[in-house]
Amino acid sequence: FLFFCNHPSCTTLRSPFSRIFLYSFFTIGIVSTVVGNFLVVLSIAYFKQLQSPTNSFVMSLAVADCFVGLVVMPYSMIRTVEGCWYFGSLFCKIHSSLDVMLCTASIFHLSCIAFDRFYAVCNPLIYSLKMSHSRVALLIAVCWAVPMLISFGPIMLDLHIASVDFPFPEDLCVFLVSRIYAVMASLVAFYLPMAIMLVAYWKIFKAAKRQARQISAMESQMAAGVGKDSSKKKRHRNTMRRERKAAKTLGIIMGVFLIFWMPFFTLNIVDPFIGYSTEVVVWDVFLWLGYINSSLNPFLYGFFNRSFRDHILLMYMLYSAIFDIFELNIKR
Repeated sequence: FLFFCNHPSCTTLRSPFSRIFLYSFFTIGIVSTVVGNFLVVLSIAYFKQLQSPTNSFVMSLAVADCFVGLVVMPYSMIRTVEGCWYFGSLFCKIHSSLDVMLCTASIFHLSCIAFDRFYAVCNPLIYSLKMSHSRVALLIAVCWAVPMLISFGPIMLDLHIASVDFPFPEDLCVFLVSRIYAVMASLVAFYLPMAIMLVAYWKIFKAAKRQARQISAMESQMAAGVGKDSSKKKRHRNTMRRERKAAKTLGIIMGVFLIFWMPFFTLNIVDPFIGYSTEVVVWDVFLWLGYINSSLNPFLYGFFNRSFRDHILLMYMLYSAIFDIFELNIKR
């Protein structure tokens, strides 16, 4: 940031080749984010079999991530590649507000999905009571309302830069925040949802291990007296397989979330306390890591689910058949 403060007229320092490469790379990421999340939304909206409480959170998550790809990432791409902001100071505030709101909404939805899965696995008898349609709607409303409150209000009123004395050039859109806003916003937007996810998935993992052992015990009783030794070995293998699968699934979900968002929110808190001395390229790398999480969510919460894959394949075949019929009629 100090580099840009000393250069009031910003000019791109990238070669034509690097600009083409970066635009191509970011465009692929934007398209995959929009298309992947749109397919999730379309699948849940079209097929009633997919319309469950959990998938309500997944659908709302996909809407948030889709908007990240549509209205946030394209302008961030231009800012990152060109090193300049061509859209005015007012739209800089709007873009920053949308960025904070949509990314925070995405993270909130991830914690709600973890909370929903916790009740489904650990308390299945009261799941339908705890996750009624009205309660799911309320949680989704909170997932959108709280991010809006911590983004548009403070940013549009410049409360996020209270006590920040750096000058802000007209041709740059640098998102600096005060120490108070950095700590409070990061706690609400990331660390609190992260804690919810860690606790929920840890309890789910323990419940999955317990259920795997109970299933193995039932299998051993059914196979008692018939191939006792081989049955015991098979039971042990099945238990280990179930436990590894549960650990792998939950590990991937939490690992991806932490890898792609932890660097940004850690730096977001640290940077105001070290005089905003972090290089712009570091900010860009960490920010785009967070954006990539929005492109991976459809695969983690949608396409890894066999039911989702089957319905998306069915929808693709249906639309392909309609397109072929339409094309055939045109040729005639």
